[in-house]
Amino acid sequence: MQTDALASLSNSTIADLRDTLGAIVGTDHVLDDHDSLALVSEDIWQKSPHLAALIAAPGSLEELRAVVAAAADARVAIAPRGAGMSYTGGYLPANDRTLSIDMRRMNRVLHIDPDDMVVTVEAGCSWSDLRKALAPHGLRTPFWGPFSGLYSTVGGGMSQNNAMWGGARYGTSSESLVALTIVTGDGRILKTGARGLEGNNPFYRHFGPDLAGLFCGDSGTLGVKAELTLRLIRTPAFEDYASFSFKTGAQMLRAMAEITRAELSSEMCAFDPGLTRVRLQRQSLLSDVKTLGAVIGKQKNLGKGLLSAAKVAFAGRNFIEEEEYPLHVMTEGRSKEGVASDMAAIRAIVAAGDGAEIENTIAKVMRAQPFPEPNSILGPKGEAWVSVHGHASLSTAPAMFDEIDAMFASRKDLFEANGVHYGYLFTSLSTNAITVEPVFYWPEAYRPVHKSMVEPAHLARLPQLPANPAATAVVNDARNAFKDIAARYGCAHFQVARTYPYRESRDDASRGLLDAVKAELDPHGILNPGALGFPA
Repeated sequence: MQTDALASLSNSTIADLRDTLGAIVGTDHVLDDHDSLALVSEDIWQKSPHLAALIAAPGSLEELRAVVAAAADARVAIAPRGAGMSYTGGYLPANDRTLSIDMRRMNRVLHIDPDDMVVTVEAGCSWSDLRKALAPHGLRTPFWGPFSGLYSTVGGGMSQNNAMWGGARYGTSSESLVALTIVTGDGRILKTGARGLEGNNPFYRHFGPDLAGLFCGDSGTLGVKAELTLRLIRTPAFEDYASFSFKTGAQMLRAMAEITRAELSSEMCAFDPGLTRVRLQRQSLLSDVKTLGAVIGKQKNLGKGLLSAAKVAFAGRNFIEEEEYPLHVMTEGRSKEGVASDMAAIRAIVAAGDGAEIENTIAKVMRAQPFPEPNSILGPKGEAWVSVHGHASLSTAPAMFDEIDAMFASRKDLFEANGVHYGYLFTSLSTNAITVEPVFYWPEAYRPVHKSMVEPAHLARLPQLPANPAATAVVNDARNAFKDIAARYGCAHFQVARTYPYRESRDDASRGLLDAVKAELDPHGILNPGALGFPA
């Protein structure tokens, strides 16, 4: 009887909140149908045991503030969601009384300021749209997006942290941040940084303690990002690409570390042999007309573009030895001579590390198409996909990789019995870290979240596999074993969310500070409960 009464009270609260939210954002932007709720209650890796109660999509800072305040009054949990590309439980509902906030309507580039070299965007703006808006000005942000930047949002990138484009030289997404406008868990507006005339022109991050840093990588637990100001640079006039091959992963990682120390690359990434084969299976990489067109467009003139595209087309798929580790390096700069000098230094480091130069097809295509469609969230035969990662120090990355690879090798029979395949992605972060990122493919049914992202024509070519909880459990165990090794090496992680230990890994003083900040900014504990290790 008491349970029925509580359920009735809860339903009444949700119905009242739905009406309140409809008055704030418009009834068309409040959803409670089962399919929509189910979509926001799963990510690429997992389904939540809970179904979100409502979805609201605010269209402005004031609407967002009012939505959060209404949820706080109703004591309903809040799960901010950007493009939905998380695989670490970043936006999953922690209970059945969760409001999912869809940030994609807040997608405007608010102000481009070439004089002060900053740009301000709403949190739901994609990295791809930001890049397009800046291109006519000859400008870009230092870090300019992850592989998933076609849809991934700038706000999500700050909440989870990002790596890739520009990351080898300029670090993560958060290292290009100047200022934030945040809505706290009780509906207040918080602004960071030095903000110029009348407080409306943020231009510099460091004014006293770095408050912006609190919200970088917070997985939406300390506030909802509304507006972000990022640093600008003039788009480098020259760039070059090269690819190399190594006999072992440890050799390659030592070369990556030395290139990183010397600050020679703008981006650097590598794949192991298995993942390279998967990529070439999945993408019609060397015959796709769009790909060749993008390669042509990157060159300074049509003749050079046609020559570059021809090299890509004729390279075939056999430019990487079957069991070697390919490394793809991009450089950029203000002068052709400077770029050539950096590339010469890279080649010398590779040669000293027993690497060999190979056709630069993949490096060239990646730079020409930095934000591909997210078809890679499914395998080439319709398999499920997930990754796990650790950011290791330059000195420890080779040893950590060898230990991880041995651990996976010890599971060879188990993997083969369950159809589990794995590979690695490696990237570098500024002058400080190398990311070791195992990637798994295994036979498992794709779900609505995959349908919402994969190109329909591509999805139509893939089979719908049956559910396979046994194989998924094997992948889960392997991911956990990786996390144990990463913890022993003292790794950092992006996309902490509900996957990596954070709060529990901090010392007592740090936990005390975190808890005090959480209590101040989220007094009712409604912001993404359970993420970062805060109580659910």
